Amino acid sequence: MRMQAAKLFEQEVKPPEVAQCLRVSRKSAFRWHQLWRDGGAEALASRGPSGSRCRLSPYCLEKLAGFLEEGPAAHGWVEDQVWTAARVATLIGRKFHVSYSVSGATRLMHRLGFSPQVPARRVAERAQEAVKLWKEATWAEVKELGRPAGATSASRTRQVSPVGRPEDAAGGGAG
Repeated sequence: MRMQAAKLFEQEVKPPEVAQCLRVSRKSAFRWHQLWRDGGAEALASRGPSGSRCRLSPYCLEKLAGFLEEGPAAHGWVEDQVWTAARVATLIGRKFHVSYSVSGATRLMHRLGFSPQVPARRVAERAQEAVKLWKEATWAEVKELGRPAGATSASRTRQVSPVGRPEDAAGGGAG
């Protein structure tokens, strides 16, 4: 896009017209124009992706993908078969001696075609029989309660229907 702007500037097109033509803000067009005036088209050339470079080599990335394919149990997490971002960050630290944050591990997983999972949180001493009884008795009662379908209203301040209003009142049916 910047190189298109440079070509337009070379044709003496003004920044507001460049902004409109390229569908960018006027501020960007003026900034690009200033860069173009000071350094030519080379000043508008891309400098590559921003942000820090990956701290793992391509070989290490291949190894990491292999480790992720093996599953968490192969690397000491036997509770469940879930790769969380925190576990992947720990695995990277253990295997490659490189520190990654949880968010950095998430981005790295996405780059490798994986997605971090969130484990189901359950109480360790969960009483399955008590849960079953509660679902059958209490939940069935709670689920049945509620307003009748015909008496609902989306408004808190107005009634469902104009019943009981004088004919001349607003919304009372007088045409």
